[in-house]
Amino acid sequence: MFISFEGTEGVGKTTLIRRIYEYLEQQNKDIVLTREPGGTPMAEQIRSLLLSVNHEEKMCNDTELLLMYAARAQHLDLVVIPALNAGKTVLCDRFTDASFAYQCAGRGLSQEKLVLLNENFVTRMPDFTFWLDAPIEIGMTRARERGALDRFEQEKVTFFEKVRTGYATLAERHPERIKRLDATQTADQVFEQALAYLKSA
Repeated sequence: MFISFEGTEGVGKTTLIRRIYEYLEQQNKDIVLTREPGGTPMAEQIRSLLLSVNHEEKMCNDTELLLMYAARAQHLDLVVIPALNAGKTVLCDRFTDASFAYQCAGRGLSQEKLVLLNENFVTRMPDFTFWLDAPIEIGMTRARERGALDRFEQEKVTFFEKVRTGYATLAERHPERIKRLDATQTADQVFEQALAYLKSA
């Protein structure tokens, strides 16, 4: 099974992924825990480029999108697809839904560009996606408490409101795959929400 975890900044994705990993490990599942952008040494280098706040020039939106997909192509080819072919469960922090939410809804890029990239470079979609949803103010407060903010985390609240709306749009389009979790609740409550969906899958 291929499970992705989505949401805006500070909603608790990392905490939930660890809890799900521990739960599945207790079920004797063979699990690969990974993330996007990233997941391989080269993709992690691209991640650093994407998140850095120290660029001498502004990164244009198309560059951001294409770098995301360059990292994704590497990640799919070397990590995700081999793991799934070997019968392993893949838990991934963000996947293609993040590109729609951040680059299309957030940045305003056309969906046609994303469709073109997905059709040509994404050979497998998640079986299940958990969307952790919370008001932007709550998530950003949590993100700031973690320390220095990366290039995305430094965006304005209006940007993240668009991203959140993008996720809501996706959840409406794909209710069979994307499950909204109320991330304003405690970590234990969010885990129980996710577990209920997993057990019914």
